Amino acid sequence: MHVHSPGPTAVINRLPLGAIHVNDVRLWAHVGVLDHERREGQWFSLDFSLWLDLDKAALDDELNATADYSLAIGAMQRLSFELKCFTIEHFSERLLVLLEDLYGPVPMQVLVRKCAAPVPGFSGSVAVERCRNWPTP
Repeated sequence: MHVHSPGPTAVINRLPLGAIHVNDVRLWAHVGVLDHERREGQWFSLDFSLWLDLDKAALDDELNATADYSLAIGAMQRLSFELKCFTIEHFSERLLVLLEDLYGPVPMQVLVRKCAAPVPGFSGSVAVERCRNWPTP
């Protein structure tokens, strides 16, 4: 995942020393401005990161000291089937709320990509990146 800087170096230095990055979660979701996007759905690709203190899990091989990312993936898959909305921004907000419900107010980041934006002559992707719970400088 390409991680963009969330702010000044001072903020980055206050993050926990470990992070879990999950890349390319493929979701079929009913998100888009056009009626057929919300009605029929389309593919999205999602990356998310959680900044955590992973020292105990790393040193002691302790499962309870880390985050079970499979819970997030399953919950995101369920959300993508249920949600119908206009904007990727709203989709990203719902994903951040989901992550916060699962893991608490840890620093987190989501990058949501619409794999095939309905723009004539455009074959790239469109993405929204959002962060939550970043330490203040």
